Amino acid sequence: MSNDNQTSLTVEEAQKLLKNYTCLNIKSEEEAAEKAKIEEALRLVVKSSEYQMLGVCASSQTEGFIALQNYLKGLGYQDVIDGNAVGPVEGSVYIKFNTMKKSYYMDSYIGTYRGVLVSCQCGFEDGVNETYGHFPLDLFNPI
Repeated sequence: MSNDNQTSLTVEEAQKLLKNYTCLNIKSEEEAAEKAKIEEALRLVVKSSEYQMLGVCASSQTEGFIALQNYLKGLGYQDVIDGNAVGPVEGSVYIKFNTMKKSYYMDSYIGTYRGVLVSCQCGFEDGVNETYGHFPLDLFNPI
């Protein structure tokens, strides 16, 4: 994970900002400045945790793995995920990815949310242990 990104937020400010979006349906058409602020806040809380669990709720396996790959890249990970390493799942999917183990689990999903949960995990007292989201599937999409 890259730590090269400069930030104008403190960890506390980032957490407060991200909590405003918990379990809300954020429109993909959010202003670029607002999306950039959310991306910055996510990068900061990720940097302040040991590892993360990403939970992707998507309408299809393809959509889910594209979102997962974009989030990983956007959060500074260089991992390439092979979405074909598991058998196909028809319809909506839930993908759970562990950044420490570099492994994932996928299953069918009947819920209505579409988006990404980011769960920060840390064993240190001053680290971030929180779950944020659902964020838009396309938050970290390349322009």
